[in-house]
Amino acid sequence: MSPRSPAVNEELRRRSRERLLQAAVEIVAERGYEATTLADIADRAGSARGLVSYYFPGKRQLVQSAVHRLMHRTLEEALEGEPRTDDGRERMARAIDAILGLARDRPVLMRQHMAGLLDSEGFVQCPEQQRLAELLRDTVVRHGSCEVDTDYPMLRAQLMGAVYAMVLPNAGMPVRPLRAELFRRYRLDWRHGAPPDTVEASGGACRDDLSRFFATGEPLGTGETGETAGDQSK
Repeated sequence: MSPRSPAVNEELRRRSRERLLQAAVEIVAERGYEATTLADIADRAGSARGLVSYYFPGKRQLVQSAVHRLMHRTLEEALEGEPRTDDGRERMARAIDAILGLARDRPVLMRQHMAGLLDSEGFVQCPEQQRLAELLRDTVVRHGSCEVDTDYPMLRAQLMGAVYAMVLPNAGMPVRPLRAELFRRYRLDWRHGAPPDTVEASGGACRDDLSRFFATGEPLGTGETGETAGDQSK
């Protein structure tokens, strides 16, 4: 058998990383962070266990990157969904609803994410986190901010505070008053974005299949088509 080309090896590595990210959010959402092991994630992803450390230094980094991916792709989907719009107020409303929707629909995952951010090491600087930051910053710009360097961190802080309030064990707040407070702050009409009553009437916005957010190129669990630890060289 002839050796694979560098391009094929690079594609295999990309798919392997994507499967690990998808497996991480699925298993943590099902079992919680503490009950999830790197071996569990590797098995769900159909990857060799030794490959996990090649892509990520540890479980914390993998899970944070995975949740940041879920967040930025959920936000991207909301901002660019139909009907398409360049209206700054509508885009701000969609951004708020996307993040609050994750806290409402995936509380176990988002609770762990918040706990990870409060860890002494803070959040992981990764491509997924950077893309999320870019989308939120662009939302602030389109909303008409004249002081983006101040208003972007404020929006981030407001959203983090709302998510924390929603996922607090045994004392979580419902989405409506938190949404109302954020909408008042940004002078948004309740009808903008995805109002809770609209989401509830449609049967909820949560979709269990997360594969659209992870470009694996094939279903989870089908393996690496011959990728082994020996293929890790770049």
